[in-house]
Amino acid sequence: MRRIAVVVMTSVLALAGCSSGGDDAASGDTAASACAPSTGKVDLTFTSWIPGIEEVVKVWNDKNPNIQVKVQTGPNGNGGTYQNFFNQLKAGNAPDLGQIEYDTLPSFRVQDGLANLAACDIVTGAKDKFVDWTWNQVTFGGQDTVYGIPQDAGPMALFYRADLFKQNGIAVPTTWAEYAAAAEKVKAAGGYITNFSQSDVNQFAGLAWQAGGRWFGNDGSQWTVDFSDAKTTQVADYWQDLISRKLVSTVPPWTTEWDNAYNTGQAWTWVSAVWGANSIATGAPTTKGKWAVAPMPQWSAGDKSAGNWGGSSTAVFKSSKHPYEAAQFALWLNSSDEALTLLNQKANLYPATKSGATLPALTTGVDFYGGQKIYEVFAEASTQVSPDFVWGPLMTKTYADAADGFKAAVSGQGTLAEALKTAQSSTIQAMKSQAIPVKG
Repeated sequence: MRRIAVVVMTSVLALAGCSSGGDDAASGDTAASACAPSTGKVDLTFTSWIPGIEEVVKVWNDKNPNIQVKVQTGPNGNGGTYQNFFNQLKAGNAPDLGQIEYDTLPSFRVQDGLANLAACDIVTGAKDKFVDWTWNQVTFGGQDTVYGIPQDAGPMALFYRADLFKQNGIAVPTTWAEYAAAAEKVKAAGGYITNFSQSDVNQFAGLAWQAGGRWFGNDGSQWTVDFSDAKTTQVADYWQDLISRKLVSTVPPWTTEWDNAYNTGQAWTWVSAVWGANSIATGAPTTKGKWAVAPMPQWSAGDKSAGNWGGSSTAVFKSSKHPYEAAQFALWLNSSDEALTLLNQKANLYPATKSGATLPALTTGVDFYGGQKIYEVFAEASTQVSPDFVWGPLMTKTYADAADGFKAAVSGQGTLAEALKTAQSSTIQAMKSQAIPVKG
């Protein structure tokens, strides 16, 4: 699942043909006034990297002979698919639909590459099916804009080694202050409370999201960029302190060394998204039955706030000649119990719909987690994610620049807060160089 929802974004998109309008709220695009059913048989193309997506689409094709969808699979978004999309948009041969992660949607909006589906009554009528904050991710907060159908989400919680906490008499932390105190006890017991990733800046974004950090804004005419707001700085300083006191490990994520840390009890917790349940189960198989899940630690006792890490949408590209039928398929794919069940079975996707949390696979105990109904924790967390977090139009570059700074901070050169300030400056300069209106 980490190959689906968590992409370590290290390449820089060569964005083509920036429009002079430049922002995702006011580039002159209007709702697709021609969003009406086509006549005759319709053939659609859809590009995705979800494992088993062909089997899911086959169910649609078998039931909808007049709207046939051809699947094109490829690498994950930043592994090449996004660049292909940009190239195809420039050449005029983009697919009808494409999988695009929430944090990358603004990049395509800036390029005026997405169909605004707000005039499609079947789309606007489906709004209440989706968790509110996920709908905000595809509308950018607009009242008359819909640039994709929410597909999945990554609400965050605390995975922890229940056996080790119990054996050592350490209470499961409910606040970040308790988490830091627990880190000292875990270190004294010979372990690390967690591993701070050198490159998963999107995980850090989820932590900042929970705290109330707001990295980007758009007032309809220009962007604002602020990676040094008080809440984000609070998060950066908190983790810098744990790093400086060597209370967390800092091995590269998604490596054998990373898996071994969890498999051998060197790392005791992971603040991660719902898809992390599968990552731990596959990366640390010998620890079956020893893990549990609790809500994210809070900044103030009694608060109920969660971050999000990952999640995708199914977008319709502006060049599609059949936006209505494309929207029909996207809605079925991402809101029908039939499709959601298959997506969960084939790829462990956690649905963005409100009713998705009641899927049988998400309401039963999980053996790896000692029979705990862990998805109940994530279902609750999904309702606690703020809808106000906005992604910027060049997140690939933002992630890459911040990751460079994070790696330096981990090695003792600078701090996380300084890395974020540098990434803020480089992001603003990159936006200006591509004629994207930005303050600063």
